[in-house]
Order: sequence, then C-alpha cells, then structure tokens
Amino acid sequence: KSYRATLKLGVATDTLDSEGQVITTQEVPEFSTDQLEAVCEKFRGDIMQVPPMFSALKKNGVPLYKLAREGKEVEREARPVTISKLEIVAVDLPFITIDVDCSKGTYIRTLIDDIGAELACGAHMTALRRTRSGLFDIADCVSLEQLKAAEGELPGLLSMDAALAEHPAVAVKSEAVSTLRCGVPPDFAQTEPAGEISDGQLVRLQVDGSLAAMARFAPQRSKEKRGDFELIRVFIGQ
Repeated sequence: KSYRATLKLGVATDTLDSEGQVITTQEVPEFSTDQLEAVCEKFRGDIMQVPPMFSALKKNGVPLYKLAREGKEVEREARPVTISKLEIVAVDLPFITIDVDCSKGTYIRTLIDDIGAELACGAHMTALRRTRSGLFDIADCVSLEQLKAAEGELPGLLSMDAALAEHPAVAVKSEAVSTLRCGVPPDFAQTEPAGEISDGQLVRLQVDGSLAAMARFAPQRSKEKRGDFELIRVFIGQ
C-alpha cells in the first residue's frame, strides 16, 4: 500500500490525528534537511510498531478505541511492519508531507507520532490519502466529475479479469470448458498456466482470455478425486 500524508510538528493528540484532543504542544526545534532525513532513515525497512489506542484492534475481545474513549490505556504489543519507502515530499514548517509505501497492518498515524518523538517536539497527522493499493494506482482513478460527464461506456471501468490481475492466469483448454460450466474443475493437463503456479495458489481460470472462474491450485486433492483445482467461484454458465 502507498500513502501520501501530511504531519504537523509541535502538537500531539490522543488519536494521533487532527480529530483528537491536543495532549501536548512544544516548540518546533530547528533542524536541517539532513537531520530530518536521518530521522526518516530510522523508520525505513523492517521495524517494530506499537498500534495506537484509537484503533479497531481488540484487547480481550474489546476494541481498543472503545477503551480509549473511556479514558483507558492498555499495553499493546509491538508488531513487525515494513516501511519500504519513506520519502520527504515537502517541508513547510510546522507541516511536512511524506510519501510512504508500507506493509499491511502499518499505522501511518503511529509512524508520524514516532517521527515527532524523534524530533523531540511531537507531531500528529493532518491529512492522509491512499495513492496505491495492490495493482490499483490513484493515477488510474476517475473523478466524480468525469463520471458525471461520461456518455456511454464509463471511463476507467475494469473487467473482473483485470481487477483480479494480481493472481496468475491459467487458460482452460477447450475440452474442459463444458465441464467447468457445470462446476467440474479441470485437470492440470487440461490447462495452460501463463507461468509457474504453486500448490494452494489462487488463480484465474480463463476461457478465450476472459475470466471463467477463480480457483485454488490443489493438485491431487484428497477430499475430491477429480481435477487439480478447487473452484471458488464460477462465472460462466451453461
């Protein structure tokens, strides 16, 4: 996932963003671009991150945000996350804009709070925009104005096959198409994978280049002695 976020130095809040209550205010110290870069470098790569209290994570079955709203704070275990990119986009003190590529489970609010702590003045997030999720990039998005002005086919509309392109494509040979329509998974010999696939991998079964079914590659299945794929959803009818 990729994000563009803006942080404000010198002010820390209980939610780590601008919707929370201010808990500390401090003077923003002077620092150079190199010093800011050195702080960011500490958070690049594989790091441990403590989730915020205002989050949907649960403690003994109770969401943390509910405890936080009751004024309670409980211990949270640090979790491993990966920050593959942390780039300074703009500095207009007390505001700093950053671009972040990170693993699932990363809290940008916490990252910003940690940066503020390293700069010894505190910080909170004032803006956050997701710029990429998986294969989908904000550059390919369509605005509401473009949709309203569209005539005929909607711009930017993806086929189901294109929307699931992160999963390997497996062409189904003609002799297995009719049985696939009836819900019978093909044998591996009745398919032509676009590349190597591994046991348990989710794949797109295609007929004539179009999505026919989503399946999991399961050679030599023990529960059902037919086919080498476990069908999840079939999209072609009889």
